[in-house]
Amino acid sequence: MGGSFAQCLDPDGARHGIPTFPWRLAPDGYATRRQLRARGLRPGGQPVAAQVLRPRFRRGPLVAYLYRVDRAKPVRPMTPGRRAALAKAMQARRTCPQCRTDAGYVIPASLGSCVPCAYPEDQRAA
Repeated sequence: MGGSFAQCLDPDGARHGIPTFPWRLAPDGYATRRQLRARGLRPGGQPVAAQVLRPRFRRGPLVAYLYRVDRAKPVRPMTPGRRAALAKAMQARRTCPQCRTDAGYVIPASLGSCVPCAYPEDQRAA
């Protein structure tokens, strides 16, 4: 598919199978997952209702799937068990596997440990 603006406009879905609109020109009543979440909603099992395309030079277009706002359901409330599980998972991401201390930040996957354990020679010089 080329990158022209006209190819991104297919409101009846004849070309793409679902209604397709150019980037930032979707009609009211549709929203992305992030936009639904910002409103306190979730798709709630509904299928993708439409999409927006953003043409790009020499590459395929960027696609964002849209859901109907009127069919969206409210976000489920956080339960105490889910809150505890999330806190435990975040604690595990902050704990250094080498020195077993809370680093105070999420350990980067590229290092695999906290900064003092990853670069011990830099810590001795300081």
